[in-house]
Amino acid sequence: MIPSAFDYLRPNSLSEALSTLAAHGDAARAMAGGHSLLPMMKLRLATPALLVDINELRELHGIRFGSGEVVIGAATTHATLEHDPAVARVLPLIPAAAHQIADPTVRNRGTLGGSLAHADPSADWPAVMLALDATMDVASPAGSRLVAARDFFAGLFETALRPGELIVAVRIPVKADTRVAYRKFRHPASGYAVAAVAVVLTFERGACSGGRIAVTGVADHAFRAAAAEPLLAGYAGQPDRTARLLDLVFGGVVPLEDRFADASYRLQLGRTMLRRALADALSPSPSPSSSKEAA
Repeated sequence: MIPSAFDYLRPNSLSEALSTLAAHGDAARAMAGGHSLLPMMKLRLATPALLVDINELRELHGIRFGSGEVVIGAATTHATLEHDPAVARVLPLIPAAAHQIADPTVRNRGTLGGSLAHADPSADWPAVMLALDATMDVASPAGSRLVAARDFFAGLFETALRPGELIVAVRIPVKADTRVAYRKFRHPASGYAVAAVAVVLTFERGACSGGRIAVTGVADHAFRAAAAEPLLAGYAGQPDRTARLLDLVFGGVVPLEDRFADASYRLQLGRTMLRRALADALSPSPSPSSSKEAA
């Protein structure tokens, strides 16, 4: 299908992009990689009169390593995060998840900020950012603000972004002595998550002192399992505690349903991915979590 007619603008600066989006309101849409927006336009699910191409803005690129945090520009591609050795050393969950996104074509064009702003309920980055306790650096003509990942994802394709706001960067804290894992059951056609789980465990003196669990693909938006996380203190793979974690994470979740996976199947996949991710994170050997599980 062919999208409805639209105008196209490639601004020279972030301030120009923000002012243009503000001036045109709902008639304008920002575009980075375009892998989410353009298919929606072809299906006439989105009909912007103006596309503002922000992909080349230098303010949105780059990876900076600061004191206790990594700041990733919103236009950084999935492939860059998959292959950056410095990122892999301090945030190994990033390349583990990036490697599982769709295919090389998508990874070379799609961007971190675009994926987060689109907030597809089966996208990989939302769960990763929740598990890493990331913060979104958001800007508009009125100024900038920080939004914690736990407050960012509000519903099906819904976020805390206000009209005219863009994600400029993502800030991720770096903490010593953590172990991570990302397990994903991918849809064989789209590569999106039918169910995926990101786990970050923190350790003190060789014992697990806590951590975070985040899930994508199961519900109408990625979510962090805050109610279950207290059970991670002292967790060492005990079967009874594992069973309790599975119940707490997925109890009360209203699962998505489609022709590929009904509600009960999707919930069971989520429980299986969590069980495997917990085992991966506890394992002292290299984690198999980068493997792609599919039907």
